Amino acid sequence: MEVHHHPNVEKKGFKEYFLEFLMIFLAVTLGFFAENIREHLTEKSRENEYIKSLTTDLNDDINNLHSIIIFEKAGMNQLDTLIDLLDHPRLAKQEGDEIYFVARQGPREFPFPITSRTIDQLKSSGGFLLVRNVNASNQIINYYNGFSPIKLLENNYDREFSEYERVAAHIFDPEILRRQESPTGVITRSDDSPVLLTYDNNLLKRLAFTVVQMGGSRRYRLGLLQAQKIQAEKLKSYLQKEYQ
Repeated sequence: MEVHHHPNVEKKGFKEYFLEFLMIFLAVTLGFFAENIREHLTEKSRENEYIKSLTTDLNDDINNLHSIIIFEKAGMNQLDTLIDLLDHPRLAKQEGDEIYFVARQGPREFPFPITSRTIDQLKSSGGFLLVRNVNASNQIINYYNGFSPIKLLENNYDREFSEYERVAAHIFDPEILRRQESPTGVITRSDDSPVLLTYDNNLLKRLAFTVVQMGGSRRYRLGLLQAQKIQAEKLKSYLQKEYQ
């Protein structure tokens, strides 16, 4: 009978098993660290992109705030002129062109157009988690929260303006108001000394009271807009410094 002999296999020692385990462990660990580094670099790149986009939005806000602040100052001066004319019926008769102009142009107000492209993306996609700089994140949130009281004042002004329109309809001739408006919507001053529908002192005082309320809201809003512009400039400068 033929006998088969099994070859002698040299058994591995503990040291060899340990070295194999160590190599496998190091390979897995290095792979894990490499993946973490890759994810960190990707998130850092996305964070920088968001901040760059947000800085562009802030620049748009700064320019828009600058324009609307100038518009608000001119509007408040026109409202002050309107109050003076309404308080003096004899003067209102002499300054027909002026009272019709300021009565139409002065009360005009436009809601501030917040540039919120980036902040909306950050909120909807959970991108705020990418902003690792806690101070930057807090300043961004505080800046956009600053528009809430501005929006409340705009809503309040809309109610005051509705009352103004209701009273003014009894004082100003709509045909003259219509002639003041150009095809592009620009209000122009007439030069034919138009007259009011009435110079009743009580009605003029009633309208003047409404204009006083509107002027107060506009002045308060102007202060908030000026403060918001300063905050936008500071935030833009801070983000550019931190993420340059």
